[in-house]
Amino acid sequence: MEVTVKSIDGSSAGNIDLSPAVFGIEPNNHVVYQAVRAQLTNSRQGTSKAKERAEVRGGGRKPWRQKGRGTARAGTIRSPLWIGGGTIFGPRPRFYKLRLPERVLKLAKQSAFSLKAQDGQVMVIDDFSFDTPKTAEMAGVLKALELDGVKTLLLTAGYDKNLWLSGRNIPKLRMKEAANASTYDLLDNQMLLIQKSALPVIEKLFEGVQSKLAADSAVAEETALADEPVAETEGDEA
Repeated sequence: MEVTVKSIDGSSAGNIDLSPAVFGIEPNNHVVYQAVRAQLTNSRQGTSKAKERAEVRGGGRKPWRQKGRGTARAGTIRSPLWIGGGTIFGPRPRFYKLRLPERVLKLAKQSAFSLKAQDGQVMVIDDFSFDTPKTAEMAGVLKALELDGVKTLLLTAGYDKNLWLSGRNIPKLRMKEAANASTYDLLDNQMLLIQKSALPVIEKLFEGVQSKLAADSAVAEETALADEPVAETEGDEA
């Protein structure tokens, strides 16, 4: 897949081929769903807590006598049926954790990259940085790329302090190191802006996966060839 490389002024700086092993696979939507669900689940704190009947202060005395008042009997003013009483089956602190195999997580990332490429939401830009942190300069780069007001994720090869400080106050811009971007990060935007030097980093993440997939494909092909019936020739019939 060939895309145009943009410069910071919005002009074309040539073309580049995106790796089909990353940006050209058939996306697995269910694996993407699993990865996003796992990340959102693992981000939950699990600290919600409500007091139940035994934990609410007060209510140690029976509010009125059992019989003779013509009202319903009551044993405590902290009953869950009363205002100020305990909560029935309220939330309790718990530990949220979902784990997925590494190969599943990598396939989910590959699928996310391919989905963005299929939707035309991938843009490659020449490497750039700033001498000093300047939010206005970063905003100017986005405006030149016609991404002003567009929810954008910028992937970089590594950490650049001035670049990070320049973009952190722009509401619809997020920045991530390419090696640390999750499936949810890749999907939660309208445009994936990738620095040119980050492409080899992304491709390196999936080297092992691709070699394993290639090996599995080769074994499957050999098995299919071995199972094919051998055609008889005229000499064999004679």
